[in-house]
Amino acid sequence: MINNPLVYLFALALIATIFTLLELKTKAKFFKFVPAVVFIYAFSMMAASFGVFEYTDEVTNIYKKTKTNLLPAMLFLMLLSVDIRLFFKLGKKLIISYILAVFSIAFAFIFIAYLFNFDEQISGAFGALAGSWMGGTANMVAVGSALHVEEGAFGYALIVDSVNYTLWVALLLFLVPFSNIFNKFVDAKSADEVLGTIGCACNMGVKRYWLLILLAVVVSLLVQLITAKLASQGLLFVSSTTTMVVLATIFGVLGSFTKLKNLNGSSEVANSMLYMLIALIGSRAVFEEFSGVGIYVLAGFFILFTHAIIMMIGAKIFKLDLFSISVASLANIGGVASTPILAATYNKALVSVGVLMAIMGYIIGTFGGLAVGAMLMGFAN
Repeated sequence: MINNPLVYLFALALIATIFTLLELKTKAKFFKFVPAVVFIYAFSMMAASFGVFEYTDEVTNIYKKTKTNLLPAMLFLMLLSVDIRLFFKLGKKLIISYILAVFSIAFAFIFIAYLFNFDEQISGAFGALAGSWMGGTANMVAVGSALHVEEGAFGYALIVDSVNYTLWVALLLFLVPFSNIFNKFVDAKSADEVLGTIGCACNMGVKRYWLLILLAVVVSLLVQLITAKLASQGLLFVSSTTTMVVLATIFGVLGSFTKLKNLNGSSEVANSMLYMLIALIGSRAVFEEFSGVGIYVLAGFFILFTHAIIMMIGAKIFKLDLFSISVASLANIGGVASTPILAATYNKALVSVGVLMAIMGYIIGTFGGLAVGAMLMGFAN
């Protein structure tokens, strides 16, 4: 049984490292359907369920401190690669498709959660899931932390995300050969908006890694100091965690307008922090909390079905082709990992379009998830 705080962190880091390396080195197709983050969470949860960790005051304290310090640092680095100016060069058709996807997902979450009458914790978990389906796993962690979702309830969101996302990707890929039929039905022309390569192709060096880590630590410290100052003066209108999430997001967006966005590797360092956060959250969950997961997976399917209906209606009204609505949808629900694959299936020249739309989710996901989560928890009360 592990009761030493440093050994506890080492064990979680080891779990995160093993599955990250397996995903990177083996390049097994299996990881395209079940990403490493799911295994990291599952094995951390197994360790907790089998009593590997003893939650002494020291272990609990380092859990809270590590999570508090990593969350704003991870968000800041994740957002450095976002360039909002490029997004508006996508063209009218793709921008409309993206906006339609965001609002249809938000509406679907609110509508289905209201029908299923979720309690407060599950509402918060689905708010975190909304953050993921408008952005990515990093947004899910940020929104879940800001809404104070318990570790077990967060696990529901992760499971629903994994199961529904896998089938959604398969469906969108299956529909590719029918694009001409769909485009004729909605009277739309095929997308021809092509952007150049996005991002820096340079290799990362050791100095750059340390510079990124230093920047992330400074921002994390600054965010916590500002939050503490606001709290001491009674100027916090939301929770401290929510304030830190919002401030880190703002700093990340501002940083993306500077030369910092050229520091290739920010996403890789941010992902390392994200995997550690997932392991931390998993280490506080146990098996018994997942007995009713089936109903939440079903709710996830209804959310996607509602989203799909709205996207099809929007495609008919605005004459949007299948590529535009499919990539916009997956840019939200799948993120950077899968959207380029779908875009390349249509045309390899359109890969950068998928990447850019997916990157935008890093900004939208946090604020959108917080807004949807607040509404869902309002219904629960």
